[in-house]
Amino acid sequence: MNSKIWLSSPHMGGNEQKYVKEAFDANWVAPLGPNVDGFEKDLESYFNIEVKVAALSAGTAALHLALIECDVKHGDEVICQSMTFSASANPITYCGATPVFIDSEKNTWNMCPKALKEAIEDRISKRKKPKAIIVVHLYGMPAKMDEILEIAEKYEIPVIEDAAEALGSKYKNKACGTFGRFGILSFNGNKIITTSGGGALVCHTQEDKDKAVFLSTQARDNAPHYQHSFIGYNYRMSNIVAGIGRGQMEVLEDRVEARRKMHDFYINLFKNIKGVEVFTEPSEDFFSNHWLSAITVNPEIIGKNREDLRLTFLEDDIESRPLWKPMHLQPVFTDAPYYGTNIAEQLFNNGLCLPSGSNLSDEDRLRITNVIHSFFAVDKK
Repeated sequence: MNSKIWLSSPHMGGNEQKYVKEAFDANWVAPLGPNVDGFEKDLESYFNIEVKVAALSAGTAALHLALIECDVKHGDEVICQSMTFSASANPITYCGATPVFIDSEKNTWNMCPKALKEAIEDRISKRKKPKAIIVVHLYGMPAKMDEILEIAEKYEIPVIEDAAEALGSKYKNKACGTFGRFGILSFNGNKIITTSGGGALVCHTQEDKDKAVFLSTQARDNAPHYQHSFIGYNYRMSNIVAGIGRGQMEVLEDRVEARRKMHDFYINLFKNIKGVEVFTEPSEDFFSNHWLSAITVNPEIIGKNREDLRLTFLEDDIESRPLWKPMHLQPVFTDAPYYGTNIAEQLFNNGLCLPSGSNLSDEDRLRITNVIHSFFAVDKK
């Protein structure tokens, strides 16, 4: 019986246990300690520019704190990419604010600059200038940051980069997560490196990092007793979890290379299949970690749709998944404003994420190939 092929499973490097053991041996089993400090420094060094990183319990926690630091409050509005996971939008509501969703553009599947400009101008005309812009690097593909930042700077609105899926990705040779006022990272179990659960906030000043750490540790005032002048959160990463992250940082480049090779595998697999397009970089300005490789399936050409393919994979115990359902189509956000056309909706209807893990074997790739050849009736000769 074949084992299950997962969409994106954790891939340990081997040294994670060394850092975790050090934490146990020193009894640093708490949301602070040398692994937390070391993991933050590892990430700061990796970005190769002057940034400060706060290690937190989740990418969602990082985004929540970023919004707080951007002074987002009850009654405000925050612009958010519609084509994304719900964790990009949910923290807006934690602040009592309203999300304003923006459609995708076809090249990167990310925030459409034209729709962004339209939304800002319309909200300003309604005396509801947005407090922040959340742009997402979907599946590791960098967004069109030059155009987005130009618009944001014109209207003096801070940008928060949701780079939860994009550690290792670059736009014009600059790391994703370092363009905006804040960057968000995730180390969930399915990400390119994992701490089992966890995230980080990328800051450009020590002041912003210090505030994030303060808020993430219940906002305790500097007093010998427990005193609180601000609402705080239990968002700090534990020393045990950070130890896993330190070991994972040692293999990050290998993981990026392996994911990109999976993307190349799919490029070759589908090169002669009409009606299927593999999601790839639009130009040399973009360097994707290809956290998840994805395709769009044109049912008018093929006579079958992406759901047919997903179910066929499932029959062979291979996991695939539709693209994120756009936020403006989610029941919970029915009343939120939306700007754009139907690009995100079309992508959702026709798109499929394929197994992309850095630990997939040649045998796994052969099984995937056999399903694709059978489904599309490819002549193997």
